[in-house]
Amino acid sequence: MAVRYLNPDPPVRPAESMSNPRVALVTGSNKGIGFAVVRALCKQFTGDVYLSARDVGRGTKAVESLKAEGLEPLFRHLDITDPESVRAARDFFKEKYGGLDVLINNAGIAFKMADKTPFGIQAEVTLKTNFLSTRDMCNMFLPIIKPGGRVVNVSSVMSSIALSRCSPELQARFRSEDITEEELVQLMKQFIQDAQNGVHTKKGWPDTAYGVSKLGLTVLSRIHAWQLRRERPGDCILLNACCPGWVRTDMAGPNATKSPDEGAITPVYLALLPAGSNEPHGQFVSEKQVQVW
Repeated sequence: MAVRYLNPDPPVRPAESMSNPRVALVTGSNKGIGFAVVRALCKQFTGDVYLSARDVGRGTKAVESLKAEGLEPLFRHLDITDPESVRAARDFFKEKYGGLDVLINNAGIAFKMADKTPFGIQAEVTLKTNFLSTRDMCNMFLPIIKPGGRVVNVSSVMSSIALSRCSPELQARFRSEDITEEELVQLMKQFIQDAQNGVHTKKGWPDTAYGVSKLGLTVLSRIHAWQLRRERPGDCILLNACCPGWVRTDMAGPNATKSPDEGAITPVYLALLPAGSNEPHGQFVSEKQVQVW
């Protein structure tokens, strides 16, 4: 028996409309976890999947590698530390796709343990990419996330470890539900200043620039999730931070316990939360489980 609709046309979900095909973007994805996330999305996501990198040569080589596996990723040049590059990418996705369905903020850096770069410089460089530039990326792209969209910020277990090593006063602010984005940015900048002055531990900060950068990203994820619920309550966008685990990458080294494909499991899980889901949202997720913050 034929199905009849009260409307003359069958219902079409906005994210799957013919005029705006679905699309996913993964930042910093020419290698490591990001590359594995693109591979998984190419297999599981219905729509176009963009691998992005700040180095065009490495990015296009990564795309060709996945094409050799029979997958069909697309490439987009994107340097999250360059506002013009971020703006150009935003405009591209808005014009071509009407926005983004999935954004995975994976791009990040970490100094090696043996690196002799002064800690104050490490703090400034690390937070510039992992926190400040990712924040700029979010603020540029969140307005074009489509209804039903998914945003995943790749954080780290080091964010919760860094939180536990903060002073009680700092812990209270980072756990509070009334912290603002502006306050968070000032706290991150204060850490950089304290690190450069060699007084960060005296001021209640942990001795890890990477950990503080990911702490900031996890708290930022909570703030942006709250804002989305207030400002776009009917759009059912889910935004979360996650820990991919200890993954064998250039950053973590060869002794880590997970392969990149295993590290991609939780970010991809959050990126593909089913339509109609209300949770998780504004959470820190590891092994596909919400963690206490």
